[in-house]
Amino acid sequence: MSTVSRASLDQKLALAKRCSREATMAGFKAAAVATVASAVPTLASVRMLPWAKANINPTGQALIISTVAGMAYFIAADKKILSLARRHSFENAPEHLKNTSYQGTGRPHPAFFRP
Repeated sequence: MSTVSRASLDQKLALAKRCSREATMAGFKAAAVATVASAVPTLASVRMLPWAKANINPTGQALIISTVAGMAYFIAADKKILSLARRHSFENAPEHLKNTSYQGTGRPHPAFFRP
C-alpha cells in the first residue's frame, strides 16, 4: 500500500477549495443574470396580460424567478466543476495518454478541414 504525503494532501485540498470557489462564483454570476432575465418578462406579463394578472399572484412570481435562478446556479456551477475536473485530470495524466492526435494512414484532409 502506498503512502500519501502531507504536502500532497494539502495541495489537493487547496486545489479543491479553489475549484469550489470558482464554481460558486460562476454559479452566482449565472444566477444573477437569470434572475434579471426571468424577472423582467414575468413582472411585465403580470402587468400586461389579463390571464397572468388573474392567475399569477406574487408568490407565484417569486417562485418562477427563484426557480430559474436556482437552476442557472446549479447548471453553471456543475459545468464549471466538470470543466475544471477535466482540465486537472488531463494535466495529471501520463504522457502517453496526453497525445490525442490521430496519426492514421488515411488520405489527408482537404484544406478547409485541416487542423
